[in-house]
Order: sequence, then structure tokens, then C-alpha cells
Amino acid sequence: MELDIEIDGWPEGDWRALAGRAGAAAAAVEPTLINERLTASLLFTTDEEVHALNKQWRHKDKPTNVLSFPMLERDDLLDLSKDGPPEMLGDLALSYETCASEARDKNVSLSDHAAHLIVHGLLHLAGHDHVDSDEQAEAMEAREIAALAKLGIADPYGDRN
Repeated sequence: MELDIEIDGWPEGDWRALAGRAGAAAAAVEPTLINERLTASLLFTTDEEVHALNKQWRHKDKPTNVLSFPMLERDDLLDLSKDGPPEMLGDLALSYETCASEARDKNVSLSDHAAHLIVHGLLHLAGHDHVDSDEQAEAMEAREIAALAKLGIADPYGDRN
């Protein structure tokens, strides 16, 4: 999977490298993301922009930490061959102010929290979710925890051994 990254409204930092590491960690726990045909866009942006996107596309009049806009259904992703033209997996938008505030509240580094949100968003793009059932949420969280462990980042949920 290739990440097309745009950075606007985030402080200086190696966000591209962080996104690459987070993408590789997500692919390690979700093998469908390894497909070289896949492309995903990742926008590091502001609360204002994420608020506007959330309002326009999700009808929620507030900013949030990360938005994901999948462009492939899970079954189509599972059936995607290794050969053929590029396929757009989807788009992610990560809000600086919300991410920074949450990192402070959780007493974790901004880069660790951003990595978690990128992994979380990529798992959404791969067809995983956490809203329909506790079982679904636990499965997605387990993937996140495993991916973050590959990056040396502690369990962000704090309730697993």
C-alpha cells in the first residue's frame, strides 16, 4: 500500500516517516493492506478542516480526531488480486488540535497518539469497525494493540494484558 501524504496545519516533525511506520505496522496485522496496488491518502490537517469534512460527509457538526473514508468494500478488498491497475483504498484526515489535546489528556506523546490514529483509520479503510458490537470493537482494538506493539507503543486502551 502506498500512502499519499499531505501535511497542513501540523507542527514541524517527520510525520511522513511516522505515517510510513504506522502503515507498515497496520499491514503487519491486516495483510490485505500489503497489496501494492492499494493507495490511500492521509491528510494531516486542522480541527477546522476536519470539522468541515465531518459536517459535510458525516453530518456531525464537530471536529474529531481522525476521519476515514473507505472506497472499497471489505469483500472487494479481500478479492483484490495482486495484478492490475492502482486501487484507491480510501482517505484519512487527522486533526492536529484534537489529536494534540487527546495526547495531553492521555499523557502520551503526540507522535504515539498520531500513530495510533493512523493505524485505527487504516483498519477502518480495510473494513474493520467498532460500532456494531463489543466483539467487533474488541477484535479491532486487538489489531490496533498488536500493530502499535510493533512500533514500541503501549496499549492505548490500557485494559489488556
